[in-house]
Amino acid sequence: MNFNHIPVLLVETIKALSCKKGGCYVDATLGGAGHALEIAKQIGANGFLIGIDRDSTAIEAARKKLAEVKPQVKLINDNFKNILQILTELRVEQVDGYLFDLGVSSHQLDTAERGFSYRQEAPLDMRMGKATETTAADLLNNLPQSELEKMISEYGEERWASRIAEFIIDYRQKKPIELTTELVDIIKAAIPAGARRKGPHPATRTFQALRIAVNNELEVIEKTIENIVPTLKVGGRIAIITFHSLEDRIVKHKFKDLARKCICPPDFPICNCDQEPQLKIITKKPIVATEEEVAKNRRARSAKLRVAEKI
Repeated sequence: MNFNHIPVLLVETIKALSCKKGGCYVDATLGGAGHALEIAKQIGANGFLIGIDRDSTAIEAARKKLAEVKPQVKLINDNFKNILQILTELRVEQVDGYLFDLGVSSHQLDTAERGFSYRQEAPLDMRMGKATETTAADLLNNLPQSELEKMISEYGEERWASRIAEFIIDYRQKKPIELTTELVDIIKAAIPAGARRKGPHPATRTFQALRIAVNNELEVIEKTIENIVPTLKVGGRIAIITFHSLEDRIVKHKFKDLARKCICPPDFPICNCDQEPQLKIITKKPIVATEEEVAKNRRARSAKLRVAEKI
């Protein structure tokens, strides 16, 4: 199967990583290897590129795309939350740069049977990797109403979460919810017609919430950033691309925490925490796609790139 994926903010990301010849770089969300291919070109024959993705389809597609590059390449089918274990197994102690392109890939959205898209009928799966046991259908058919509401409200930032959860419960009492089209119809029935006419597709936020919950996306981001900073060489950089405000907020605040010199309460007259900043924030404001890029790739419209450097 052809793994089609247009890398977002490609030029900006490669520039921000400031790749060094002969350096060691980790693309923690390999996807279609668009970013990885450019990193490989930058680091040259003496470089080492580590690509990680939980999606085995992405790994196989990347293997073909990167077959002719000059650096040594190691591709790992795993979740990036296991980066430290992966580096240990590869006997890599320090890295020159990390890239995270969070969220779902174009290929995953466009492959109907994966169940990520509300535009195509498919089983409600939404797993980024088959190692994940729980599907979106499992959550929809088993979570109590209060937990469904909380998930849709917090992960989807959906103002109609209460009604959507109520309608899901009513529907599943008659039959299990199995298809993306069934869920779309439930959501449309729950959201008043006037509210559906404004903004994005009415199913966007609920589908986002389900995808985040199924893949446990938000919980691992903050911890992973903490884990990898000690493995980063001085002057090395972390570049993270996010696609919704929840992810962006986590990255923004974690970078700020790691860049702070003092973590004492503000009412302490003298600092006694001995906290030393670990990062310098390179992007005071996130880098976003140009109008030209958004015109070519609509999925770039919500992308935000934040970059920090080890000090």
